[in-house]
Amino acid sequence: MTIREAEAQWQGSLKQGSGRLRLGSGVFEGAYSFPSRFEDGPGTNPEELIAAAHAGCFSMALSAIAGRGGHVPVRISTVARVHLGTSTSGPTITRIDLETEAEIAGLAPEEFQRLAESAKATCLVSRALAGVADITLKAELIATTAPDEIRRT
Repeated sequence: MTIREAEAQWQGSLKQGSGRLRLGSGVFEGAYSFPSRFEDGPGTNPEELIAAAHAGCFSMALSAIAGRGGHVPVRISTVARVHLGTSTSGPTITRIDLETEAEIAGLAPEEFQRLAESAKATCLVSRALAGVADITLKAELIATTAPDEIRRT
């Protein structure tokens, strides 16, 4: 079993304090605070990291699903927007919007939409976030040439 970890340190009170988030791999470390999380202050926040995880997971899941059908993507670009609102329990992730654009040769738009919906439903992060009331998806297939004519970058 694979285990991933991250670390968070916090100092001070909720509104005046500050902290640091660090990925276990060491490839990212950043400051976070009340203003960076609940206002428009500088720094990162847990919800931004959830958005990055969801965008990355969805893109990989879509690639895997398309590949199983013989369609190797040239490119998949996904943005995830995590909406932070309130509920009776307090601050809550109320919605996540996934917006993806993919360049995949030989795939009909209807089939692409089906594959994208499947990736949204089955990616690990989507399943981990099943408690989020609304996860939306906007998926756009970019026209491309035949697979043997795909440009390599």
